Amino acid sequence: MQPKQNPDATYGEKLIRLFAKLLFTGARYSLTELAESLDCSKQTVLRLVDTITEGYAVPIRDEIRGQRKYIWIERDHDAAEPAALLGETEHRTLQMCRAFTRHLLGAETYLEVERALEKSGRHLPPGVEPSGRGFGVVRSGVIDYTAQEGILRTLIEGLDRRRVCEVVYRSLGAPEAKTFRIKPLQIFAHRESVYVHARKARMPGKPYKTPKYDPLLAIHRFERAELTDVAFRRPAGYDFEKVMNRGYGVWMQKRFRAVVELTGWAAAFAAERVWSPDQTIERRGEVVRIGFWSTSEPEVMSLVMAFGSCARLLEPASLAEKLRAELAAALDSYTR
Repeated sequence: MQPKQNPDATYGEKLIRLFAKLLFTGARYSLTELAESLDCSKQTVLRLVDTITEGYAVPIRDEIRGQRKYIWIERDHDAAEPAALLGETEHRTLQMCRAFTRHLLGAETYLEVERALEKSGRHLPPGVEPSGRGFGVVRSGVIDYTAQEGILRTLIEGLDRRRVCEVVYRSLGAPEAKTFRIKPLQIFAHRESVYVHARKARMPGKPYKTPKYDPLLAIHRFERAELTDVAFRRPAGYDFEKVMNRGYGVWMQKRFRAVVELTGWAAAFAAERVWSPDQTIERRGEVVRIGFWSTSEPEVMSLVMAFGSCARLLEPASLAEKLRAELAAALDSYTR
């Protein structure tokens, strides 16, 4: 028997969540959808419906369509409604944002977003789909942030209250985690991951050495984060866009100019995208040459290798040589 995803949620909590979901949205949900939303079995959902109907005299409706049972609370559209919290377009945009970022949110954070939309959905005009079923995201290869939700909330609190955070962090490939203190400045998403851009803070009883680059830390690699009583000032003139969005990649190294020549599908694919704000694109027949700035050699190498034989790195020459050696090593692993 498959275990419940959230065995700690009480029957009463599920009862309130089900009632709020049906009341605020007025949508028709299948029994399967409600079971997944509440992290429980279909039988539990039916018991919750019976409790609401019998104990609180709420007219919950249901019907069978195809092989699915749908449940909803009939809305009285003739009754006076308070002013809408969100307009139809605003609500739809947030539904889309919720779906597109679901893989970056832990279960509890996603539930908060869902509750907010359900409350607003109560005030939508008749005939408007309140659940956002038309939007989705492909989640293969993504990171589950559920275990880091508490850590993320601590970092957000540190950012909002300007408080130093003491963290335990294991870098990629590191044999063990390290404990140090940071001043969280910006939390951001890049591709399939969430990061915090920070400044290093002094650790009590230890000498302080200013790092060459400010820490750029992946949320899923935190093992612990605690708020301290130490306050900090946000750096004067700090501009996240200028720091992180001036070139390709997020790894902070020496800034350099890259030139990549592409053909076939890779040329069309690359020309559709912005790789850095001041990129250049030259078309020579079926060949596209793209120039852009970057601060991350590994990410540029990864980008070019992803295009296979349809891409060739022209500049910088030193990085092209590193890429040549990497490709030779990869070929060697297939010819042993």
